[in-house]
Amino acid sequence: MEEGVRVAKMSTQLDSDAIDAMQRSSSRPPRPRAIGRGPKPVSLRDVARQAKVSVATVSMVLNDNPRISRATHMRVQRLIERMGYQPNRLAQSLSSRYTRVLAVLVPALRHAFADAYFGELISGICDRAGKLGYKVMIEQAKPEFIKERKHIEIFERRYIDGVLCLGTNDRHHFLEDFSAGSFPAVVVDNYFDQWNLDYAACDYRSGAEQVMNYLLQLGHRNVALIHAAPEIHTARDLVDVYTSKLTAAGAAPKSGWIGDGKFTEEGGAMAVESILANHPEITAVFAANDKMAIGALHALGRRGMRLPQDISVVGFDNLQHAAFVTPSLTTVHLPLYQVGVLACERLIERIRGRIEPVAETLPTHLIVRESTAMPRSS
Repeated sequence: MEEGVRVAKMSTQLDSDAIDAMQRSSSRPPRPRAIGRGPKPVSLRDVARQAKVSVATVSMVLNDNPRISRATHMRVQRLIERMGYQPNRLAQSLSSRYTRVLAVLVPALRHAFADAYFGELISGICDRAGKLGYKVMIEQAKPEFIKERKHIEIFERRYIDGVLCLGTNDRHHFLEDFSAGSFPAVVVDNYFDQWNLDYAACDYRSGAEQVMNYLLQLGHRNVALIHAAPEIHTARDLVDVYTSKLTAAGAAPKSGWIGDGKFTEEGGAMAVESILANHPEITAVFAANDKMAIGALHALGRRGMRLPQDISVVGFDNLQHAAFVTPSLTTVHLPLYQVGVLACERLIERIRGRIEPVAETLPTHLIVRESTAMPRSS
């Protein structure tokens, strides 16, 4: 009997202790749940250990140091890729001479990034930069950007190693800041006589000569020119070739034969309308880009003129849509993508210590399609 009472008291005491423990537990703030951590990131030291080389060797491989043999470079690089090592680019740029970033400076134009001309150049730059281990950042040369000297600040703050300048003209006096050579820069698809700047461009003069020779051989002497932006050196080259070729053929152009098409389809249409209103004797139109040529085609069709029986039209670009207008456009092929690739390569060479000046042009060639024929008088 006493034994039963003792067991009952013990049971009551245990229940009381359990209740007290539960109450104490409920009064404490809950412990935060442990968050599951992913696998530990691969470090530079991990790669060095696996490759059986020093950390300094791995670092030199990442920075393409020429002191590392090709065999070691390839072996370590394969291991880096297999282990999934992600280098800290900020740390690299702080500890290295190079940031491995290039800037592309484009003009402050509306819809510049939608323009096929800039698209081809930038595509060539970005594709080549990526294959050479560089990133690309794009900046617009807006007035406030230049006024605040941001084009120099991106160098001084070590954001970039070099800059590629697109859409430049004689009014862009900030380019003179790059002429001393202290800031690696390459002008893309233009060149300057007044500043000592590296450049890579299409051969506009040769392309214009091919156009004029072809039209003269067909028998055209009354040839109009739709041009734009005389502040661009390559644009002046086209005007110079056009004038000299017609003059040499005994058909010096009249002042009213030349119109400004503003590099747009609308501009090309307005320019050809204005030219023909005063000079109906025109038998061929040479437009300094495909956009203006297509605008001219449209305007001539609205006037009821047959193409190319009544009038011939030649463009200058060979952008993709030139082959798909009606009639398909005779034009000059500009290797814009290849110019972007070349400019990128030469800039990286300059960054890495190239001393020789860069002044390179890539060949252009005429593509004859349906928009040209012998003049109507023939």
